[in-house]
Amino acid sequence: MFNFSGDFSFMNTHTINQLKKLNTDLNDLLDQLKKYPEERLNRPPRENAWSALQTMHHLILAEKYSVQYVRKKMSFETKFKKVNAISNLRAFGMNTYLGSPFKFAAPEAISGENLPDKSSFWETAKNWKEQRQELEKFLEDLPTEMWDKEIYKHPAVGRLSFNGMLSFFHAHFKRHRKQIMKAVEY
Repeated sequence: MFNFSGDFSFMNTHTINQLKKLNTDLNDLLDQLKKYPEERLNRPPRENAWSALQTMHHLILAEKYSVQYVRKKMSFETKFKKVNAISNLRAFGMNTYLGSPFKFAAPEAISGENLPDKSSFWETAKNWKEQRQELEKFLEDLPTEMWDKEIYKHPAVGRLSFNGMLSFFHAHFKRHRKQIMKAVEY
């Protein structure tokens, strides 16, 4: 079981709930998948499709590179735009497109050859939990004045706040969870 670990007393309730939901959803998925043999978790449902474990790696990389991006951005840039109605519209658009049945090409860095052909469920689960702990630590250490800034840049919709980034993680997870379950049930 993956537990919400840090002292997040400075975060707003919405952010804390987003992190809790991300962790609950991850725990639920891992509990569902641990009963399947690795052969099935590594088997793509059809040609040119991702296996369940490849889809999990895609989600891990999306979270990892998102955190790396904002760390790097914050290391050299000091002035960021404040979140506004346009930022909120971008977040709404992102949630709408991720909730749609349409397929979208994933960025190259988190797809294709960057996803392993075969991997271990338990090692993948461990890596994801470690990535999630890194996310929590990053947010725990985030200066309070950064929470209402447009720092995260989603490849399709543009600049979002940290809550927008967490919203992306949730919608992205929800979209791909369906894909993971279809792959193992194939």
